[in-house]
Amino acid sequence: MPSGRIYRMRGRICGVRGRIYGLLAVILPTLVIAHPNSAASQTMLSCAGRPDVISFLDRNFGEKLTAVGLINQNAVLEVYAAKSGTWTLVVTDVHGISCILLSGDGWDSMPALPGIAT
Repeated sequence: MPSGRIYRMRGRICGVRGRIYGLLAVILPTLVIAHPNSAASQTMLSCAGRPDVISFLDRNFGEKLTAVGLINQNAVLEVYAAKSGTWTLVVTDVHGISCILLSGDGWDSMPALPGIAT
């Protein structure tokens, strides 16, 4: 039955894709946070109180909280995105200080696929 084989392959591809996204979601923030901060890199990091950062993203880009995940016991990773496609990756620590790590264009939310648990 060829169609059964196609469905199994799609399941494997989606499973692999999910693992890759999960791995990137863990590795990227960890590398950014664990990177030894030189004086030059500290000046480039944009940090402020969480309410100020959220207000800035909403006011200037129309970005709203789209996704959130725990990095560890001391930090939360947040993704803010706008309908225009802009996005910002923010890490917030337990003291309420948020730092903008990355931003870009072309954000696209993916709908949940049938049969795949979310």
